Amino acid sequence: MKLAQIRTVIVAVVLVVGCAVLIVTASGCGVVNRIRSKNQLNEAARAYRQGNFVEAEQHSREAAQLDPDNKTAPMFIARTIHMQYRPGVQAPENIAKAEQAIQAYQEILNKNPQDEEAYKAIAYLYGALRQEDKLRDWIAKRAASDTTEPAKRAEAYIVLASKDWQCSFNITESPATKITTVDPTNNKATVSYKKPADAKEFNQAQMCVKQGLSEAENAIKFDPNNESAWSYKTNLLLEAAKLAEMDGKPDQKAQFTKEYEVALKRTTELSAAAQKRKEEDARQAASPPKG
Repeated sequence: MKLAQIRTVIVAVVLVVGCAVLIVTASGCGVVNRIRSKNQLNEAARAYRQGNFVEAEQHSREAAQLDPDNKTAPMFIARTIHMQYRPGVQAPENIAKAEQAIQAYQEILNKNPQDEEAYKAIAYLYGALRQEDKLRDWIAKRAASDTTEPAKRAEAYIVLASKDWQCSFNITESPATKITTVDPTNNKATVSYKKPADAKEFNQAQMCVKQGLSEAENAIKFDPNNESAWSYKTNLLLEAAKLAEMDGKPDQKAQFTKEYEVALKRTTELSAAAQKRKEEDARQAASPPKG
């Protein structure tokens, strides 16, 4: 074999061996980094338990950097940022920390839209920040999502209905609108309702009731036997009856009162059934196993 041919063969062999070494080394580094990533998460968990949330965040980020495919690290990062937020403290840096946590949870949802912890954490943070518009939009987005399972859509509609009920209740039950009269001959109290002095308040209550009833009906559509959904429908119908009285519409009040009584009956039936199931579960738990 000529010298030039020998040199060509040697170079080829070196290249093949070198490539093989690189592949094995890269693979080995991947395994090592995954192990190091798990160790960093263990350190993050230790720091988290000790209340050292800044340190826990640092370890969590290091874990994510070592192993970008680690599915646990993003949640560790979000939780550790979340725990650095102090509810009720309005300092700009504290609010920024909450918004940072929201972003971290959102990144998790971008990859897994069904992650319940991330969804509820964002809802909590919006509530803690008193960003009611963002909170309502967040919940409404889930309620309207066709990719969300029916029970969770119902749950979202119930939360929205509860907010609209509260909106009306705060107006109808204020001292300026709820009038209690006591008959001195028999000490019997009678409650009546009158329109708020500010017409905007009455209009607001009407809008809330209309919207709330629609939300309660949607909740029932997605979960027909949901006691909370029926309960809010009941309470919203009662609000509608109060508003009809304020507006001087006795026929409308009578109709809402009738619908209220039907809804109340269904709510009571569901509540009794739930209590019966609870008692049965308690009896079974207390009974010795058959053998």
